[in-house]
Amino acid sequence: MGTTSGPEVRTASGVVRGLVDEELGVRTWRGVPFGADTSGAARFRAPRPARKWSGVRDATRFGPPAPQPTYSWTDRIIGDEDCLHLDVVRPDTDDELPVVVYLHGGSFIMGSSHEQMLRGYFLATSMDVVYVSVNFRLGVLGYLDLRSLGEDCVANPAVRDQLLALQWVQANIAGFGGDPDNVTLMGESAGGAAVTTLMSVPAAKGLFHRAIAQSPPISMIHSRAQATLWARELVYGMALPRQTTLADLREAPVGDLVRAGQSMIWRGGELIHLNASYSPTVDGGLIPDHPLVVFAEGEQAQVPLLIGTNSDETSFGKFFYLRNSARSRAALRLLSAFDPEHAPRVLEAYGGATERTEFAELLADAIFWAPSGRTATNHARMAPTWMYRFDYAPAALRWLGLGAMHSLELSAVFGDPGSSRTRGLSRWGGMEGLEELTEYMQYHWGHFIRHGHPGEEWPAYQPASDTVPPRATMVFDAESRVEYDPKATKRRAWEDYRMLEWGTGRPELLEELGLMVSQELTGRLAGP
Repeated sequence: MGTTSGPEVRTASGVVRGLVDEELGVRTWRGVPFGADTSGAARFRAPRPARKWSGVRDATRFGPPAPQPTYSWTDRIIGDEDCLHLDVVRPDTDDELPVVVYLHGGSFIMGSSHEQMLRGYFLATSMDVVYVSVNFRLGVLGYLDLRSLGEDCVANPAVRDQLLALQWVQANIAGFGGDPDNVTLMGESAGGAAVTTLMSVPAAKGLFHRAIAQSPPISMIHSRAQATLWARELVYGMALPRQTTLADLREAPVGDLVRAGQSMIWRGGELIHLNASYSPTVDGGLIPDHPLVVFAEGEQAQVPLLIGTNSDETSFGKFFYLRNSARSRAALRLLSAFDPEHAPRVLEAYGGATERTEFAELLADAIFWAPSGRTATNHARMAPTWMYRFDYAPAALRWLGLGAMHSLELSAVFGDPGSSRTRGLSRWGGMEGLEELTEYMQYHWGHFIRHGHPGEEWPAYQPASDTVPPRATMVFDAESRVEYDPKATKRRAWEDYRMLEWGTGRPELLEELGLMVSQELTGRLAGP
């Protein structure tokens, strides 16, 4: 790969020198600090701007990701607490271009700005944008509200990191040839949830002008019960006394924190209740209310929104449970954790979720599709909204019964199928139409980023009227098409289901934690 020394850019903290990749036709600056080290006394606290430096900082190497597990046969931890860096990629031109700020996924516990798929070289050139990919704190260090252990911390370190990155973009991106008045905030999975969360954060308003949320688990926002539970579980997992303080956790080796945080994900079986260990928390300050409430009340950032999910997000769920009755009981259990009153109606719409396919679909819809549809419906009342469903899958995945799995659309959006985790499947064939689909999706994404709306053939998502069919959804496949109000029967089954506060259906756990269910919260937002 032919590279040469890149242009120097002055940021608020100092000058950075990147490189030019002549083969790919891009300029890139890697590991650019936007925040200071978050270790030691800064652990669990709000981020601070990057310290200034003198001279020219080399920006040709990626910065370390946030500390995280590797899920290997060892308990090795990668990353560093000095992780608040970002990477900038742009075409090798001097044009002023729209900006994309990308927040990576990884279940709030893994990932980095420079995963091969997310480096953005092909996205930047095909869509003609300045692409900014961001690192932020993860897991115990970023997405765990520890205020039950003491007030000397913030509830949402990762969200504050993302906010600081957006502020950095506004202050500095013009030097890289980006237009600070045309910024699209984009993310997938946990990164997609970060997008919708930031749309609900008053302090983030005005820092971005469009939003793209791909497969966002919007409803997986921690309630007070979850925050208290997981802070307790962390202390238990580290074999520390109940009187453990934040000062004690600041002195602990970062590897011990990450390992304990990893183990508590699986310990106790809480995942079957949709009780994820990590997520943003409604703290009444930075995040004043659940994003679903904010969208329902019209208080979100009123920017154009492109949102969607994949048709087989959790197809792995087909392999859970051997018996039909076990699947049905598990489905009712996970639904009842949020809303025991309306859970049976939802379960009935999926035939009791006794069959493998129905169970996997229910799981995907509970986590991704139903809350995304509710969000799209509410946002469409306030600002232009477009919704999609990604159906394309290689023949091998269809044969395996996995279909259009979670994150599969990234190959088409980023235009880099060679970086996909499923790239090995190409040897088996059945990839017909992917090149054309990639071109088509990049056209729509690029048009939205540049103009605030996708191409004309993709109608906006809106309620029915005398002249417009309801809930237009672009279905991306080998032969893409528009469907109106897809899965209408199932959508109606979710209308009264309350997605707001995990723990409503777990009174025994709430009593154990010394908490009461918020009747005010659980009574709100019964439907879209």
